[in-house]
Amino acid sequence: MERVIENFLQYVKIDTESEEGSNSTPSTQKQHNLAKVLVKQLEEMGAEEITYDKEHCYVYASVPASAGHETAPVLGFIAHMDTAPAVTGAGVNPRIVENYDGKDIVLNGEKQIVMKVSDFPELASYQGKRLIVTDGTTLLGADDKAGVAEIMAMAEYLLQHKEIAHGKIRVGFTPDEEVGAGADHFDVKLFGADYAYTVDGGKLGEMEYENFNAAGAKVTVHGRSVHPGEAKGKMRNAILMAQEFQSQIPAAESPMYTSGYEGFYHLDSIKGTVEETVAEYIIRDHDREKFEKKKENFLRIGDLLNLKYGMKTFEIEMKDSYYNMKEIIEEHMHLVDNAKEAMEELGIKPMVVPIRGGTDGARLSYMGLPCPNLCTGGQNFHGRFEYACADEMEKIVELLVKLAEKYGKVF
Repeated sequence: MERVIENFLQYVKIDTESEEGSNSTPSTQKQHNLAKVLVKQLEEMGAEEITYDKEHCYVYASVPASAGHETAPVLGFIAHMDTAPAVTGAGVNPRIVENYDGKDIVLNGEKQIVMKVSDFPELASYQGKRLIVTDGTTLLGADDKAGVAEIMAMAEYLLQHKEIAHGKIRVGFTPDEEVGAGADHFDVKLFGADYAYTVDGGKLGEMEYENFNAAGAKVTVHGRSVHPGEAKGKMRNAILMAQEFQSQIPAAESPMYTSGYEGFYHLDSIKGTVEETVAEYIIRDHDREKFEKKKENFLRIGDLLNLKYGMKTFEIEMKDSYYNMKEIIEEHMHLVDNAKEAMEELGIKPMVVPIRGGTDGARLSYMGLPCPNLCTGGQNFHGRFEYACADEMEKIVELLVKLAEKYGKVF
């Protein structure tokens, strides 16, 4: 199982940052650099049915079923290759903190970047473990290269240990999950799995089959620029009008003040001038009815401000991104039950929690591939204080192998 750490340290050094707003697929061509490495490794380990979608940057492969288990359900494991554009993924310099002492971790002495237990109190629970951290200048990429490394290690282990009985296993690696496009060109028919798991979660034991319903919205505010010396009664400041729009959003329904099943509106970016300002939002809620009401309220704010400032002053583009996979997974609860059972057999405490976000599995579930989400052992995703627990990653490889065994039985 130690191969997983070797894989991970190799993968995180490959820059695969995806790009918001890109019109290409994948959004960045550098994601192919990791895809090519995975294809080569899959070939070397003896995987079968390897497919590299060179146009869209997807990788698929099979671990053949053990003799006598060819009729078992085909089980898939999926992870994404890209890293979030929130913090750079170029020049990642990972380091293993051996036998972590439970205290603050100096990531970069020269730049005085310290990961403090007071900021991240869950660190204390990792005392005595091995933590993989950054040098404080980049993200780590555990989201989701930890999942990629774990799936690759699982596949290699099964190919090397023919005595383990299992059905056919399919593995899949996607681009652009972080920009909401990971499932856009995923070939469910080619993948050919009856069921699957994404390996894209956090702490050991976490498992999710509920996620947000999600939409993205762009608010374009049209103003009028006039020399400030002669602006009275003439200027229409688009920046200030965008601020007025934001002021109408319920203040308590921000990600900063919500948790668990509570939804939110999130102002993700804003840029512009007096003449024109563009604000990008995401809207989330686990409850479908509340989700629809949030969208209605968002549009209502635009309508009211257009009555105040003139029609088409505020133009809103809104698009649903994905829906709560719970509606699909509840028809296939063996996926949750078997994962819980496998964890308990390995001494892992199952923690079923709602995802305050989404995964490729949410969309794939609605595309005909029921696909809950499993842990990776990573924490603090999308930032310079991201880290992964090496001990948990090795345990997760064992979990994937155990699940392959469970689905090796015809049921």
